[in-house]
Amino acid sequence: MDLHPMLATASDRREFDEGWVLERKLDGIRAVAERDGDRVRLWSRTGKPLTDGYPELVTALEAQPVPRFTVDGEIVALDGEVTSFALLQRRMGLHDPVRALASGVTVTYFLFDVLALMGHETTGLPLTDRKQLLRESLAFDGPLRYTEHRAAAGPAPLAEACAAGWEGLIAKRAASRYVSRRSPDWLKLKCEAGQELVVGGFTEPGGSRTGFGALLLGYHEGGLLRYAGKVGTGFDTRTLTALRGVLDGLLRADSPFGEPVPVRAAHWVEPRLVAQVAFTEWTRDGRLRAPRFLGLRPDRPAAEVVRERPLPPQG
Repeated sequence: MDLHPMLATASDRREFDEGWVLERKLDGIRAVAERDGDRVRLWSRTGKPLTDGYPELVTALEAQPVPRFTVDGEIVALDGEVTSFALLQRRMGLHDPVRALASGVTVTYFLFDVLALMGHETTGLPLTDRKQLLRESLAFDGPLRYTEHRAAAGPAPLAEACAAGWEGLIAKRAASRYVSRRSPDWLKLKCEAGQELVVGGFTEPGGSRTGFGALLLGYHEGGLLRYAGKVGTGFDTRTLTALRGVLDGLLRADSPFGEPVPVRAAHWVEPRLVAQVAFTEWTRDGRLRAPRFLGLRPDRPAAEVVRERPLPPQG
């Protein structure tokens, strides 16, 4: 059963009625898993294979009491009970099972949906029915966890979620069917603004800093790569050094941006890398305010990165 996962739409909505449920928003790698007898596969939201990089998840899925199913969830690295995307970065580039296990990074697979069970497709069932089937059919222990939900009625408890160190909340329409596209039936409520952006260049480091000074970021719009600003915080020394080596391998003579970039002495690169960036807001001229680098997203195609525009609040 090959499909692309259902995606949530960014939203500023904060009030919900009893027709919605709320789940924890997780900061990791979206992954669909399929078991067909002795065969288990995992793949990313863009269809890239993940099976070899997470052998402990394969083992846990192979041990399930049902032999045929397709499930959807998020692979995360936990620091206590808080997800750490920086920690997960140490596993994301590994595709050899031995090296993955030797990395020392423990991963957890939070499952929140079931798309097929024992040969029967379940995507046409209401969300709450699918979640009940998921919870009753699989055993949640070891690296597998069930993603709990609660009924929504009134203001979403986003402040409490943020205080607990969560990335935010996902609001889902309880009766929604599963569709392989971005849908307004699933809404993401973030604790801070953030999205993926394409790396189009960088600046040289200053003072005692190594690697580079800042990454120059953009997003696709109208057939062009629009400049969104630069990010120079959120890097440790190891990341600065390693990423500079990758950037040097992507150097090009001209700017990939479709508009002038107000940065002196910039180095331009092929727009292939995708960075996850947190920030406070977009400025009126379309720039990031107070951006902070969180990590690279090898699971995101650079050509598909656009500016996320949240749906306005609704009653």
